[in-house]
Amino acid sequence: QVHLVESGGGLVQAGGSLRLSCVASVRTFSSYAVAWFRQAPGKEREFVAVISWTEGGTYYQDSVRGRVTVSRDNAKNTVYLQMNNLKPEDTAVYYCAAAKYGSSSAEADFELWGQGTQVTVSS
Repeated sequence: QVHLVESGGGLVQAGGSLRLSCVASVRTFSSYAVAWFRQAPGKEREFVAVISWTEGGTYYQDSVRGRVTVSRDNAKNTVYLQMNNLKPEDTAVYYCAAAKYGSSSAEADFELWGQGTQVTVSS
């Protein structure tokens, strides 16, 4: 059974940084596109960033572009989300999701999901 486990969330002041990690228990991790989504209280889950399985191409939501970097280490079956200059509106539960041979940022296209990690940014 494949699992995704997120970690690295926490409480940080506005302007601070956090690095989230997503570790996958899958044998062919390099074949998976991995994305980060987030869900704030009372809001729909939304896309944040994705890294492709081919050459590590990345794509970001407009509101985080320039502040967030997604990267992967296939040898460690891990994807990272480095978040800088955090804002109170970044407060949410952050989820990683994986899609084998994925080429989309659409939530419905990701078949594997982690349990989420809470990020809280205080003003």
